[in-house]
Amino acid sequence: MTTVELSGKVALITGASRGIGYGVAEALLARGDRVCITGRNEDALKEAVETLGADRVIGVAGKAHDEAHQAIAVERTMEAFGRIDFLVNNAGTNPVFGPIADLDLNVARKVFETNVVSALGFAQRTWKAWQGENGGAIVNISSLAGVQASPFIGAYGISKAAMINLTLQLAHEFAPKVRVNSIAPAVVKTQFAKALYEGREEEAAAGYPLGRLGVPSDIGGTAAFLTSEQSDWITGQTLVVDGGKFLNAGV
Repeated sequence: MTTVELSGKVALITGASRGIGYGVAEALLARGDRVCITGRNEDALKEAVETLGADRVIGVAGKAHDEAHQAIAVERTMEAFGRIDFLVNNAGTNPVFGPIADLDLNVARKVFETNVVSALGFAQRTWKAWQGENGGAIVNISSLAGVQASPFIGAYGISKAAMINLTLQLAHEFAPKVRVNSIAPAVVKTQFAKALYEGREEEAAAGYPLGRLGVPSDIGGTAAFLTSEQSDWITGQTLVVDGGKFLNAGV
């Protein structure tokens, strides 16, 4: 990494060893923040820390829905950097593809534990550790699937709709100290989403007015804005970042 002037601010980003979370980490580091990233795979997390720059990045491995992991991630961030100004809830899962009529309810519970309950858990802990007294911002990574019907990924879409409402609740209760917003991306080119475009990217992108799928830096830049002074009068909002895809939703 090139040398940048430190901002003095610190972010905790969940699910950030690759993909969207990694893109967010890159964007915040580029403006001088220090960052803690989490992820399930310890080896992938170590590699991400080394690539991003171990002088300003730490990694805490674990499962997002594990309350012990949530506690350790917050504690380690506070020990290493002394503050947590920004929380980016990016960790998510989508282990099932098929009609909602056949959805295994245990799978639905797993999706909600990872995508929604974990975000609430991290928000509670960062509030108590730093933000409640000192302020800051939270960004929840939702999805376009949370604002429209998404056949065959229904559990995922429902969980992301719940995350949007969680954003509203947190924004209301944490104001005026903490601003809380969410980002609803369409398909972003990541390992997580590759089943939606792999081998057919040109076809998949044809439905996007801007002519391409998203990349992690598209979401990273949006998260950087929502955690910056330029967005100081924005809270409780969901920003759709989709290359214009929603314009083609029809009626």
